[in-house]
Amino acid sequence: MEIRRFLETDNIDDVSRVYAKSWKSAYCGIVPQDYLDSIPENRWSKILINELSNLWIVSDGKQIIGSSTYALARDEKYSGWGEIISIYLLPSYFHLGIGTKLLRASMNELFSMGYENIYLWVLEDNFSARRFYEKNGFKMKEDTMQSVIGGKLLNEIRYIYNKNK
Repeated sequence: MEIRRFLETDNIDDVSRVYAKSWKSAYCGIVPQDYLDSIPENRWSKILINELSNLWIVSDGKQIIGSSTYALARDEKYSGWGEIISIYLLPSYFHLGIGTKLLRASMNELFSMGYENIYLWVLEDNFSARRFYEKNGFKMKEDTMQSVIGGKLLNEIRYIYNKNK
C-alpha cells in the first residue's frame, strides 16, 4: 500500500471510479438508489483534475484504491481553518485502516500549511463515517447544512478537529 501524490502516469478516471464505487456502497440506504445506480464512473474526473495539488491517492501497486482531498476552508465562517473535503476507498478496502492513513496524510499536510483547526462535513445518516471521524479525534459541532442529492433532502453535520486540544 502506498499513499502518494497523483502522478502524470495516473489516470484521473481511476480516481473518479473510486469515488463512484465508494458512493454506491457507503451511501446505500441514505441516498436514493436510483441516483446511486446512475452515477457514471467518470462523474468526478473534471472536478478532480483541478484539485491535484490537494489530492492524495492510495495504490495497491496495481490500481488506485482510494483518495482524499483537502483545502483551506471553503466556509468564510471558518476562515483560517483547513478542510477535509473527501476520503473515498473502493468498498473492498473499507475498515482496513487505509482511510485513517489517508485522513492523517491530509491532516498532516494541513498542519504543515499552518492550520491548527480542521473541519469536514459528513452526512448525518452515515453512521459508519461519523464513528470513523470520532475515532480519529473529530468532534461533532452544532453546525448543519442541507443538501439535495438525487432529489432527497439530506442533512450534513460539521465535525471539527483542534490540533492543540
